Amino acid sequence: MPALALVSAIFVVGFEELVQWKYGAMGVIGLLMLTVGIKAKNPTLSSAGAVVLAVLLAGPAL
Repeated sequence: MPALALVSAIFVVGFEELVQWKYGAMGVIGLLMLTVGIKAKNPTLSSAGAVVLAVLLAGPAL
């Protein structure tokens, strides 16, 4: 089981680095808000994180 935890931790860190490289600090903040909101069952925080990510993704199209 510890090997699975290590693999998932490496995946999470790699995904966060990819988001930061592509979308900058606001991407990491939006992802963090979304993740914490889901874990804490806080719809306001998770919705705010989703909106931040959506704006970053749609930014070039606007």
